Amino acid sequence: MIDINSQLLALQVRLQQLIKNYHQLQKESVQLKKNLAKKESELATKDEEMQKLQHQLDALKLTKSVFDETEKALLEKRIDIYLKEIEKCLALLNSEV
Repeated sequence: MIDINSQLLALQVRLQQLIKNYHQLQKESVQLKKNLAKKESELATKDEEMQKLQHQLDALKLTKSVFDETEKALLEKRIDIYLKEIEKCLALLNSEV
């Protein structure tokens, strides 16, 4: 009889330990699910930011490729001419003062 009682007591202790472990694992599971949801949200936000940056990069590449080398050279020459004309105008204004 003592042997059965000790076996039942050992079984009860083991069962209580298993129940305790089960509850601990449930809490851990809930926490992990919360963390996963948070990380997924952060990932979605980063994904959106990356999409925006990719669009900006594509736009920059497009505007940069609009002008080929000869067009760039012509544009630079026209800007130089405009700058020289502005300098002449400033010189004329300074000489009148």
